[in-house]
Amino acid sequence: MRIAIVNDLIIAVEALRRILAKVPEYDLAWIAYDGVEAVAKCAEDTPDLILMDVLMPNMDGVEATRRIMSQSPCAIVMVTASVNRYAAKVFAAMGYGALDAVNTPAMGLGEQTESSIRLLKKIATIARLIGKSSQQRSQFDSPLKPQNSPQQHPPLIIIGSSTGGPQALVTILSKFPQNLNASVVIVQHLDAQFTQGFATWLNGQISLPVNLAISGDLPKLGRVLIAGTNHHLVMRSDQTLDYQEEPLNSFYHPSVDVFFASVAKYWQGKGVGVLLTGMGRDGAQGLKLLRDSDWHTIVQDSKTCVVYGMPKAAVELGAAVQILPVEAIAQACTKSLNAIKS
Repeated sequence: MRIAIVNDLIIAVEALRRILAKVPEYDLAWIAYDGVEAVAKCAEDTPDLILMDVLMPNMDGVEATRRIMSQSPCAIVMVTASVNRYAAKVFAAMGYGALDAVNTPAMGLGEQTESSIRLLKKIATIARLIGKSSQQRSQFDSPLKPQNSPQQHPPLIIIGSSTGGPQALVTILSKFPQNLNASVVIVQHLDAQFTQGFATWLNGQISLPVNLAISGDLPKLGRVLIAGTNHHLVMRSDQTLDYQEEPLNSFYHPSVDVFFASVAKYWQGKGVGVLLTGMGRDGAQGLKLLRDSDWHTIVQDSKTCVVYGMPKAAVELGAAVQILPVEAIAQACTKSLNAIKS
């Protein structure tokens, strides 16, 4: 896999270069020291992956990401001194198509540091995602069908999202009324160390309260809960939320498929399942289980997706009742909820 480095700090470039050199399958495509240079080099020689700094002179990583994804798209991971400190910029870049974010790895003396190992794991995941790895994704195991008949429970809106998800989520959640007669639970592909910053950022964008889901939480009306660890968010038989490590071989941690499947199995009521922009297939099979359990299911359309991967996979499986532009999803959710109530 050919990887480019974009960073204005020579010490950061050297740290990243040394980390990549530890993996024989990774080749350094080129180095750029600001966004302007990165956009130009990417147009001439598009790599498989760019490790993009956030704060740089002349053009920052957010604008560089926007231009690259519109002109010569490729996989991009944002690299910055503190993802949480620069959360607004990081999530803006993810809205333009950046896949993930990581804190700048420290320069180790001989052995790999924890931060460098974390970066290599992210790169390995992306390599599989874009077809640059020989490892194959294991098949998703379908859960048991719902065991209990529906009882009186508040409506539930569950959303899965990945690449481009942060901005899509803002678009949808900001259109919900403050007195929303439903609970909202979200699985966004994001490393656990950045989820609190993500929740804080979302709280500044929408009127509904946003919190990280903790074990034992029960979905409540008018409240948005977000998966907050690298374990899978799941629903238990008592309708509470929890985290579990299994399945360990799942492509994503947390996995939209795993969460959707647990809801299809245990939620003793109806709701709306939504699958948004993202690379890969996570969530497609889980959404199909929800539709088979008589849920209303919605996927984002190709025109408004940053990456039409996850929604496309769901459409191909027949999992979608509706295929809508992101601006229309909130209204469709509330309309479906009203139909459930009546």
